[in-house]
Amino acid sequence: MKLWNETVSAPAALACGYTQLRVMSVLQVNSQAKIQPPANQSEPLLKKARQIALAAQEVGGRAFLVGGYVRDALLGLSPKDADLEVYGIEAEALLELLRRFGRVDCVGESFRVYKLVWQRRDKHSGDLQRYELDVSLPRRDKKVGAGHRGFLVEGDPQATVEEAARRRDFTINAILCDPLTGDIVDPFHGQDDLKRKVLRAVDDKHFAEDSLRVLRAMQFAARFEMEIEPSTVELCRTIDLSDLPKERIWGEWEKMLTKPQHPALGLRAGHRLGVLGKLFPPLEAAMSREGDKLCRALDNASEEKVALTYERQITLLLAAIGVFLGGEGTKQLLDALGVKTLANYPVREQVLALIDNAAVPFEFYAHQEEVSEGELRRIATRCEPRLLYALARALGAVEAAEWFINKMRALGVEEGPPVPLLMGRHLLEMGLKPGRQIGEITRAIYEMQIDGTVRTLEQAQDAARCLFESE
Repeated sequence: MKLWNETVSAPAALACGYTQLRVMSVLQVNSQAKIQPPANQSEPLLKKARQIALAAQEVGGRAFLVGGYVRDALLGLSPKDADLEVYGIEAEALLELLRRFGRVDCVGESFRVYKLVWQRRDKHSGDLQRYELDVSLPRRDKKVGAGHRGFLVEGDPQATVEEAARRRDFTINAILCDPLTGDIVDPFHGQDDLKRKVLRAVDDKHFAEDSLRVLRAMQFAARFEMEIEPSTVELCRTIDLSDLPKERIWGEWEKMLTKPQHPALGLRAGHRLGVLGKLFPPLEAAMSREGDKLCRALDNASEEKVALTYERQITLLLAAIGVFLGGEGTKQLLDALGVKTLANYPVREQVLALIDNAAVPFEFYAHQEEVSEGELRRIATRCEPRLLYALARALGAVEAAEWFINKMRALGVEEGPPVPLLMGRHLLEMGLKPGRQIGEITRAIYEMQIDGTVRTLEQAQDAARCLFESE
């Protein structure tokens, strides 16, 4: 199979085949079957990969695009990053070769990944865009200790494709592609699993050595809407997850929540794999108790998140889960994920506030004749009304949510509470001396503003004057 239906102009040697390497011993390329080429075959990552592959070929090596780039291209997606694996060239020689193409950053100690970094001006916007291509030797992993990080990783330029691919997690990520010809190398039949939407471990022994792969199964099942193969499920259930650090757990959860169209598929997979029971007991209990409702709310929230900033998207999605866990269960979930803030936004605080007020739109709508403007404004001081609106819709209270957001919009508090009319500097200008009284009076006036009894700065100053003169 070819990933795209073209070859790259190269020296005559290219047309005759590459220098014979040990890598060739496992190549099984089907060049008869073809699929649609990428939308933009000259896109920067692919173009740079081809340049490096040609340079490697000139000194007796061979380069393959590997992992997510190939998988996504086969699925008709636009890969956002790329990894290139170079066979037949020693590490120092590879580094010197790469330096011909731009700045190279070296990452890792025992096993180095070379990040080739460059900039290119966008034809349409004129802005400089930054690109990174990760280049490495084939790697060998040796388990030398317990846990997710207990590995000795070494580069082996003489490894075969099959040896290198065997260390990968799933067959869909163990597919290689020659960037010059588009030829696919697929020693573990990952293309078949992609077509059948089956997520399958490449090698049980290697898979079990890295516990993070269990969480990757969870998010891949959601992102690509795949069924996890039964023996892979059983393998995952046997793996201890207690060694995983919070930041790595959150990294997989973040992808599971934001990348799929239906993130609830990830929760269902986590339930089946035993992830929820091991790492998130309150969520496991909620899935057992009312999993269908929880999953429906999460998928609805995923639809509602589109117009929100990224950190608010995360907040909404976590709140949609948290409603079914309660306050304490949600705190345990957030603790396990290590989530507090994102981009200086108080995610944890807002998630808990949304859970506490989740029923408000429905309750206010049911008793709308009795709800005052002050009560509506006060909700805006507790949580973001637009997030509460989106959460209400996710929970199925669509009519109540629309009534609620229209009321908040009419009061000018759709995005948050009103800005205080009276500030400390106003009180100083009125002759009040600095001290505790300043804060007490500004808070009291703000409560009047929320209730609607104070609507202008002049009214706020008059009310403040009455307060400090009475004291």
